[in-house]
Amino acid sequence: MLLYPSSIDLSSSTLRHLTRQLTARRRELGTRWRRLPAGRQALLALAHLRCGDTYAQLAAGFGIGIATVYRYIREAIEVLCVLAPSLDEVMETARTKAFVILDGTLLPIDRIAVDTPYYSGKHKRHGMNVQVLTDPFGRLLWASAALPGSTHDLTAARSHGIVVALAAAGLKCWADKAYQGAGRHIRVPFRGLRLKRWKRRHNSSHAKIRCVGEHAMAVLKGWRLLRKLRCSTNRITDIVKAVLVLHHAST
Repeated sequence: MLLYPSSIDLSSSTLRHLTRQLTARRRELGTRWRRLPAGRQALLALAHLRCGDTYAQLAAGFGIGIATVYRYIREAIEVLCVLAPSLDEVMETARTKAFVILDGTLLPIDRIAVDTPYYSGKHKRHGMNVQVLTDPFGRLLWASAALPGSTHDLTAARSHGIVVALAAAGLKCWADKAYQGAGRHIRVPFRGLRLKRWKRRHNSSHAKIRCVGEHAMAVLKGWRLLRKLRCSTNRITDIVKAVLVLHHAST
């Protein structure tokens, strides 16, 4: 296999943050020796999450076995996902904001046609539904656990407790038409083809506010592993949480 040097478009603070967490984990376990130091393990995990490099590519690049790569990446994700903020913590932070933006995204997965729970009729592909909350400037605040792609956005928001949490916090939220009927705290555009002029103006201003939230989706998809997940669906929630923690560490 040919090898060549490459780069990861992340700040050094992200690497230092993950290195500190892995060092603390090794100290907690009483680890005496490993093939890679904590800094190299952190770099390996970032290459996988950010660049989507496969286990085989990483094994060749770092001079270790594929099984070791798998263990190192899994450990890094486990260390990070426990640091992800809960919905209640995000609601406390969001109280200082004028409003938040709620949107759902589909993370594509590698599945076959028989896996109907994971097939999204809206996107015409298999994937996992993830709900995202952003601030008025489009900064990513929180990402939910991953549900099968066939889950409707409103159903997902209710199952994660987002609707109840927004109502309890008295926080205004902007969302798209998929959240119609979520309650007065979640503002959605008017539906229909022949709308009155004032309703069309409302929808236009609503879209200008909500489109800022698309920046958070771009942030998530900037982590190339999330563009096509080939792992077990049981691990996707932890991966999303790990990415959220790393994103906050880099900003």
